[in-house]
Amino acid sequence: MKTSGIKCEPSEEEPGLKKCKWEPANWKEHFELIKQMRSGFSAPVDSMGCDTLSSIDAVIEPRTRRYQCLIALMLSSQTKDEITARAVIELQKLPLDVDTILQTDEEKIASAIYPAGFYRRKAQYIKKTTQILKEKYDSDIPDNIDELCKLPGVGPKMAYLAMSCAWKKTVGIGVDTHVHRISNRLGWTKKETKTPEQTRKELEEWMPESLWYEVNHLLVGFGQEICRPVGPKCANCLCKDLCPTGKESSAKPKKTKRKAVKIEFENENYCK
Repeated sequence: MKTSGIKCEPSEEEPGLKKCKWEPANWKEHFELIKQMRSGFSAPVDSMGCDTLSSIDAVIEPRTRRYQCLIALMLSSQTKDEITARAVIELQKLPLDVDTILQTDEEKIASAIYPAGFYRRKAQYIKKTTQILKEKYDSDIPDNIDELCKLPGVGPKMAYLAMSCAWKKTVGIGVDTHVHRISNRLGWTKKETKTPEQTRKELEEWMPESLWYEVNHLLVGFGQEICRPVGPKCANCLCKDLCPTGKESSAKPKKTKRKAVKIEFENENYCK
């Protein structure tokens, strides 16, 4: 069951009138408590996220760094951060730039990024996307969502994160599986959403733009360590008393294991 509040603010377009919008109940408390928890532990995304992966070279051209950021995002789909980081490092040894990738066999790229999820398909996407970048963007990456999403193997989540980490322009929220799952668990959507893209649109309707960049990194690390997809650590979560899912978890009676009782009969004819 979703809980919510209606926030009304003065309208700039029509003085004297108030503009109302939906926002989830307790979201500010959720946000601050998650920030508090995140300050106490490191998650894989902190050291191996796409925005932290950089070239092994001491000096790297800005457009090459943007290219590496995009490739890291493409590799991250359905792949753990540890494996993504390892794949990027292997590609950087080639090194990882447009001209080198175009000269590298697809099979060699696939071998370098293994065992990333769907590594053979991703190797195809990397080659095709790199060719487009060379021909249409002077070996750089597009600087807008529409053109980024037209690249093979690039979806909305990757596009929004690429804008943030590659171009330093936050134009939307990057919603991955962690942000999607946690937003629904906390009741941050009006109704249950089925896809990350639905979640993104719902979040952007009420969340202040000043938090759009921070929320992805915050929730991804929280989802990796506490609010896991299977076996979430609700007992250790500071949000458990404000979270609908946490309340349900606390209300469920704990299962107790029954001890096996061995019964011995003095009279062996008893059971006959």
